[in-house]
Amino acid sequence: MMHNPAHPGEVLRDGVFDGTSITVTDFANRIGVTRLTLSNLLNKRSGVSAMMALRLQAALGGTAESWLHMQANYDLWQAQQKMLPRIERLVRAA
Repeated sequence: MMHNPAHPGEVLRDGVFDGTSITVTDFANRIGVTRLTLSNLLNKRSGVSAMMALRLQAALGGTAESWLHMQANYDLWQAQQKMLPRIERLVRAA
């Protein structure tokens, strides 16, 4: 079972901004988004969309799929922490 995976924004923040002189505004301009859009991602107020994944791939290398998988893993773990209502399994007629 997976343990609380990192939000892609945390990974991006640690990988791009820690120990470098690039600013959020500079990186946002580089990838063609607003500072607010990037800030929302970095602060876990939004997730990585397919378009954002492509932008990060272009700017940082790696793959868009890796960013999308990271987001999906984070979202799934978060959802698993919530209580589901009772859901009856669908039984198909023979």
